[in-house]
Amino acid sequence: MSLRALIVDDEDLARERIRVLLEAEPDIIIEGECANGKEALAAIRAAPPDLLFLDIQMPGLDGFGVLRELGADRVPAVIFVTAYEQYALRAFDYVALDYLLKPFDSERFREALNRARECVSRQDRGKLRRQIEGILEAVGRKRVERILIRDGGRIRFVKVEKIHWIEAQGNYARIHVQGGGHMVRRSMKDLAANLDPARFLRIHRSTIVNIDCIKELSPLFHGEYSVLLVDGTKLTSNRSFKDDLERLLKEQG
Repeated sequence: MSLRALIVDDEDLARERIRVLLEAEPDIIIEGECANGKEALAAIRAAPPDLLFLDIQMPGLDGFGVLRELGADRVPAVIFVTAYEQYALRAFDYVALDYLLKPFDSERFREALNRARECVSRQDRGKLRRQIEGILEAVGRKRVERILIRDGGRIRFVKVEKIHWIEAQGNYARIHVQGGGHMVRRSMKDLAANLDPARFLRIHRSTIVNIDCIKELSPLFHGEYSVLLVDGTKLTSNRSFKDDLERLLKEQG
C-alpha cells in the first residue's frame, strides 16, 4: 500500500532532509512541501495526505494551529518535527503519537515512519481523532504562568501577566516589564511555545508582545504593522505574522 506524504517545515534544510529519507522508501509518494502553516492548510484541504510531517514552531500559524484549523476529524496520521524537547513531547508520548527531535538520524526516522504505517494500515480514524484531541488538550494545560530569571547568584520568578513584550538578543531573550527588563538564556521559539497564545502574540521572529499591552496597530506596507504598546514602546511586525495580527483584529472587533 502506498502512502501519500506532505512535508511541512519552515526550514529549507529540514524539508530537504525529510524528502531525501522519504525518497528511499518505495511505498511513499511525496505529495508536496509547505514552508508555513497557511500553505499546509490549503494543501491538506485540497488533497488530504495519508501522512503529515509537521513542524511545531513556524512563523504565523504553527503546527498546533494547523491541527486546530483542520479539526481532529480531518487530521491525517502525523509525525511531529521539533528542535525543542519540552512539555509537548511528553504529551505526544502520552497519546502514542510519534515525533522527530532535530537533528534526527535515519534509524529514528524509520522508526517513526513504521509507526505511522501501522496507524494508517489499521485505518482507526476514531483512535487517531482521540489522539489529536488529547494532544491539543494536553498542550493547552501546560502553559507556564511564571518564568525563572537567574540574576547573579539569585533566582527570581516573573509572572507572565507582568510581561509587556519580549525581544531576542543573540542567544538570549530580554523580557520587558514595567520599570525594567530581565535577560534569560532562552530562545524565542522556546518562549513562544510555553506562553499562552490567547495572551501573547509573536509579531516578528525576534518579538513577542502581551496582547493586553497593545494600545494601537497601524498598517504599514506589504502586510507589516506598526505596534504601539501602552508604555509608549513602538514595534514593527513582520509580514510573516500578518495572519495572526489580522486574526487578533477580527477577534477584538
